[in-house]
Amino acid sequence: MASKLLRAVVLGPPGSGKGTVCERIARSFGLQHLSSGQFLRESLGGGDGESPRGRPVLWSCVMDGFGSILVAFLPLIPTSFRCGACTGFPRTLGQAKALDRICELDLVISLNIPFETLKDRLSARWVHPGSGRVYNMDFNPPHVQGVDDVTGEPLVQRDDDRPEAVAARLRKYKDAAKPVIELYK
Repeated sequence: MASKLLRAVVLGPPGSGKGTVCERIARSFGLQHLSSGQFLRESLGGGDGESPRGRPVLWSCVMDGFGSILVAFLPLIPTSFRCGACTGFPRTLGQAKALDRICELDLVISLNIPFETLKDRLSARWVHPGSGRVYNMDFNPPHVQGVDDVTGEPLVQRDDDRPEAVAARLRKYKDAAKPVIELYK
């Protein structure tokens, strides 16, 4: 029996756990999870939001890329595919309006986490660059400090997760996300 496709977006500031929440929901209910961060890593060959030449990624290009995947992907979804959940996208009002032109959302989840909690989480976050696996030195540390559990390769701390960059990053998110959250209310 075919079931209706559920299209959901999970919004939240950096470090709020969007990816973790979606992965747990997907695993628990046998659903599909689409991550804009994963899309960027796979499309651009890096996990830091920069192009292979080290230039910042223009979000209009990301919208074109991610949006074209959604446009091409959604009509071809097999009946066994029950849910698509996007994390990390849309980040701006323009992206939200563009996404609304591509598909109708059934559910929007907005994660609201205290600033101090986010600051602590981000400052303690380290990643494996090749896979995007995330570790937190406070509550999800690797077995060996500074080394990926699976590959044994070194972990890195993203420049924007360093304590001095976190406050500016969270302010920027708050300013950009406010109209997106209002749109989806």
